[in-house]
Amino acid sequence: MPDLDELLAFNRVMESGSLTRSAAELGLAKSTLSRRITQLEARLGQPLLKRQANQLLPTEAGHRYYEISQKILELAGEGQRALDSLREEVSGELLVEAHRTLTRSWLGRSVRDFLNKHPAINVALHTRPVPPRDPEFHGISVWLGEVGEGGLRQELIGRLARGIYAHPEYLEHHGYPDHPQALTRHSWIDMIGETNSGLVLTHPDGSEFNFRPPPSRLRVDQPMLHIDAIAGGGGIGVLPCWIAESRERAHPGELVRCLDAWQLKPLDVTLLYGFGHQPRKVTALLEHLRQSRPVAWQTPQKTNTAVNTPASCTQLHSPATDISH
Repeated sequence: MPDLDELLAFNRVMESGSLTRSAAELGLAKSTLSRRITQLEARLGQPLLKRQANQLLPTEAGHRYYEISQKILELAGEGQRALDSLREEVSGELLVEAHRTLTRSWLGRSVRDFLNKHPAINVALHTRPVPPRDPEFHGISVWLGEVGEGGLRQELIGRLARGIYAHPEYLEHHGYPDHPQALTRHSWIDMIGETNSGLVLTHPDGSEFNFRPPPSRLRVDQPMLHIDAIAGGGGIGVLPCWIAESRERAHPGELVRCLDAWQLKPLDVTLLYGFGHQPRKVTALLEHLRQSRPVAWQTPQKTNTAVNTPASCTQLHSPATDISH
């Protein structure tokens, strides 16, 4: 098994062609450097260098072994860096940017848990209207929905199923929709910009309906305002099922899912961060976020517990989580 010090000595001499210069670069006595190369040659059983006209030149074996030794040293360096990263303290400042829907419902709590685990780290958590695209972005972004092309690594960590919801008393007064076409007769509660291009609903029988929501009298730009308006009986709107189910566990009887046989395209949850080697604080938070994501994101669940309403609407039911609103 080659000695790494001997390999490094041989590599440096191969690159410089001089014992004197290589010894100075490595901070070794010339005799020590020469001895290491001699020991390597003895270990391998053949000469690697030969002296000619006051120069050190590689033998044929030296040429071949130089390529091998480079790979060995590169692997050794990678291994050392990996071990160093385990010892590196998670500390310093870290920027986290997120889609506004995720901050209160999951990300805020996850970041607080991370801070409790790593007391030497400081996190700045911001919401933003669009995902970052600049390859010079040095933080972590957590995005919900379409990301598009950009200069950052994109890692999908889950999908959020969506449904159409309303307060049961609203439906008692205005009727239960039995088909997406019936939604046009209802008051629509819209998150600004989210349904401008319409909604495509698909049915297990293969049919598809492109729903163009009616103009909304109340348009909001915050997820909590959106769910409050729907739960308060203001009309019908689209919510991520996981968030609606969390709200219903905290405040039973406020939300009913309608047209549950009709499916909307789920929303991707994506981590965005830079390419290449990342600081320990970044890799630590990335792993924490992967581990803390709700199970329901990985396998979106369809609700199926009926209540005393027509078959087109179901009351919310799912495994309990710790999220409250």
